[in-house]
Amino acid sequence: MRESRLTVDLAGLQLANPTVLASGILGYSAETVENIVNGGAGAAVTKSIGLKAREGYANPTVVQANCGLINAMGLPNPGIKEYVKEFKRIKAAVSNVPLIFSIYGYSAEEYATIAGEATAAGADALELNVSCPHVKDTGSEIGQCPETLAEVVKKVKASIIRPIFVKLSPNVTCIADVAEAAVEAGADGLTIMNTVRAMAIDVDTAMPILSNKVGGLSGPAVKPVALRCVYETFERVKVPIMGCGGVTDWRDAVEFLLAGASAVQVGTAVSLKGSNVFRSVALGIDKYLKRKNFGKVEDIVGLSHRR
Repeated sequence: MRESRLTVDLAGLQLANPTVLASGILGYSAETVENIVNGGAGAAVTKSIGLKAREGYANPTVVQANCGLINAMGLPNPGIKEYVKEFKRIKAAVSNVPLIFSIYGYSAEEYATIAGEATAAGADALELNVSCPHVKDTGSEIGQCPETLAEVVKKVKASIIRPIFVKLSPNVTCIADVAEAAVEAGADGLTIMNTVRAMAIDVDTAMPILSNKVGGLSGPAVKPVALRCVYETFERVKVPIMGCGGVTDWRDAVEFLLAGASAVQVGTAVSLKGSNVFRSVALGIDKYLKRKNFGKVEDIVGLSHRR
């Protein structure tokens, strides 16, 4: 595989290939992230971390659907001060790829505080989770209000010098409007998109299966939605986009690149195909570029808008 053909510049981050581990999928410990990088990922995003420890929801927190996974974990994490100890171990284990630290908060001030501690621990970039669909007062409430989102981005931007990516929610009227607000406030890039609000019901008990009742749907079913969100947003903003939602093979990844993504995040597919899915996707992209006589990934980013 020619790494030079696959290399991408993502808001200043140099990736050997355009595949990225999505937040929430094995991005927690040095051992799991190292396994993902050994599987071929060009970068990795950590699990979302908050200011204070959070237990998350009681089981069941994940349910298998025919079309993907529905989860309502509730953002369990040990809090930023405790997690930076593990993050330093991750940094030491996989110093050859960019590490993007995912954070969430309940106010602009919290985001800024967490951002400062994350960058001090060595984060190469931050991903602001403003789109979790199943935790009240954080995540989606912020990501659904352009004014509040802009306040968060400005506060974080003023507090650090690392690239900032904002992970947006599809559970809005117009994702491109929210994207514009994030970019105007200073976001260096976007992750599109987080999960779609969903639920499952047990027909025998007549009860919702998840303890939180509502969760977020990920996997193949959401790819057409994510693809549309990337396509619409690309026409409105001029920052790099990481496409996220239903990437399971190289064809999915190429669709996102053609729609306007500069890189793709892979999450649910790891549970379906294992960590080597990153290498498989990257190899497929490389073969596609070669077959179509393109010199680099950048040549096909947004190509569907120019045809």
